[in-house]
Amino acid sequence: MVIIMEKEADVKQIEQIIDKLDKFGFSVHRSTGVDHTVLGVIGDTAKIDPRDLQVLPGVADAHRISAPYKMVSREFKHNDTLIKIKDITIGAEEIVVMAGPCSVESEEQIMTIAEKVSSDGATILRGGAFKPRSSPYSFQGMGEKGLKLLRKAADKYNLLLITEAMDKEQISVVSEYADILQVGARNMQNFTFLKALGQVRIPIFLKRGIAATIEEWLMSAEYILSGGNQNVILCERGIRTFETYTRNTLDLSAIPIVKKLSHLPIVSDPSHGTGLRDKVIPMARASVAAGADGLMVEVHHDPENAKSDGAQSLFPEQFSELMKQIRGIAKVINRKIR
Repeated sequence: MVIIMEKEADVKQIEQIIDKLDKFGFSVHRSTGVDHTVLGVIGDTAKIDPRDLQVLPGVADAHRISAPYKMVSREFKHNDTLIKIKDITIGAEEIVVMAGPCSVESEEQIMTIAEKVSSDGATILRGGAFKPRSSPYSFQGMGEKGLKLLRKAADKYNLLLITEAMDKEQISVVSEYADILQVGARNMQNFTFLKALGQVRIPIFLKRGIAATIEEWLMSAEYILSGGNQNVILCERGIRTFETYTRNTLDLSAIPIVKKLSHLPIVSDPSHGTGLRDKVIPMARASVAAGADGLMVEVHHDPENAKSDGAQSLFPEQFSELMKQIRGIAKVINRKIR
């Protein structure tokens, strides 16, 4: 249930309603917007008649949320969520670009790539230190040593750092180095993990599961928000369909759909979405045009010898061309890219 307070409602009126709901055993999440304060009521609201709340002093409206996800819904929060990290704001006018290798492999490798993507306008360095791979015999990442190298490269080239944690035991160590903690597609419905992420305050980058519906994806985000962490970024990274030409099918329609259903920012990952280097740039262009708040792109200076995902990693000169092209598209839709 959502309770929308009048613009003139004072603090005392708001607190009285929160106290009233608290006595009935409901959890209340308060969101203060530009014009109104919105109270999200979590629990079995079937026993409450919205009319009993509508007549209370300071209340403009009260109604039940029809979607199964509550706090993620536009009905709960009309204004877009803006996630601010240092001098970067995700979800605002500027489209952020996250770029780097699939996996950190050495200090020389990550420094070379970080310098290049930074010079071309990326503001966030991506790279895996812990790698969930389909085969147990594939490269699994450098672990904490890799985290240290990623942090060193990000700091040297004035970049934020996003990297993945694979389970709740890794949250602490990854949070020590990263600015944004990534949840991979395979973990989208690891609900124990999601509950733990709700208890931390580092921004969470939630990738869509390989066979997840949009509703299932938003429900996973609900786990994190309901735990108290409001800083969630959604990532469309392709889903599994009957098509086998590409690694996945990048669901571009999910971008405007999520924008309609949720206030959370959404980023597109055309690298995993296609799995093919020559398809990344056109799908990146399409993602920006569709309204994505950011892009996550894999870049490697020697992709033929990359330890993971070389086939979908752009050469540095291709990344430069991508940045040039999407700046033009961003301008057309009244957005910008550094």
